[in-house]
Amino acid sequence: MAAGGDGAAGRTGNGAAGRTGSGPPSADDSLTFVGNATTVIRYGGFTLLTDPNFLRRGQYAHLGYGLRSRRLKNPAMEVHELPRLDGVVLSHLHDDHWDRVAERGLDRDLPVLTTPAAADTLRGRGFGRADGIATWESRELVRGDRKVTLTAVPGRHGPGPVARLLPPVMGTLLEFGPLGGPPDLRLLISGDTLMDDRLAEIAHRWPDIDLGVVHLGGTRLLGLVTVTMDGRQGADWMETVGCRAVVPVHCDDYTVMKSPLSEFQAEAARRGMASRLRVVDRGRSLPLRPVMAER
Repeated sequence: MAAGGDGAAGRTGNGAAGRTGSGPPSADDSLTFVGNATTVIRYGGFTLLTDPNFLRRGQYAHLGYGLRSRRLKNPAMEVHELPRLDGVVLSHLHDDHWDRVAERGLDRDLPVLTTPAAADTLRGRGFGRADGIATWESRELVRGDRKVTLTAVPGRHGPGPVARLLPPVMGTLLEFGPLGGPPDLRLLISGDTLMDDRLAEIAHRWPDIDLGVVHLGGTRLLGLVTVTMDGRQGADWMETVGCRAVVPVHCDDYTVMKSPLSEFQAEAARRGMASRLRVVDRGRSLPLRPVMAER
């Protein structure tokens, strides 16, 4: 069982076929922002993809119940341009996090770590290594003498009864480190969530998270119901989980997103947290070694 988790920890093996090599952290370790909530995380010999969304500008993401949203910006790379991957971390099964382009282009042998509901659906679509992780449960990916432990943390994709109409969501804590040793990087992905009382438990279990990736945008369905954090809630999330540094994503890619990045930046500054923000432009990378040096 991973540190902090109170569910069963599973081991998913040595990553995607064709991946070679492992090792300690290097100067190339980075988080690359592709667009929306899609990032490529390289660290300690592992390469992980988050929330793959490769629709082009002008195409529509389908959000269920006949709702859809038009993409406003192109991703920074195409799915065929991705590096070889060890796995995919998926917050939930919405079209702006797992789209038809990603589904056609990704290797069906890749481990996909996601919610139990999303994993059931993806296995039915041919992704046989999709693995559902219940809240506070953990899984491991192992390569050589290194591992990454992935723990599902709480998420709530809508207020009150609206949450029951939307797909279950999860955040994910990634802990990279040597086999048999403590992690040398902890990275928290919020997933598409609103603020929730359960999120305070994250900081209680892991008081020393190096980097957070926070999904923002203030997404509004039908122009009425907010289902992702706006600038104020994003700042609440920063205060609650206590990450040393935070990368904002999921701000401006779709027409349903109504809270721009500037609102989050202003609220973080008002609360004295501006120095913790790490804004990564589309197609650019945040080196993870300087983040580690802040410990």
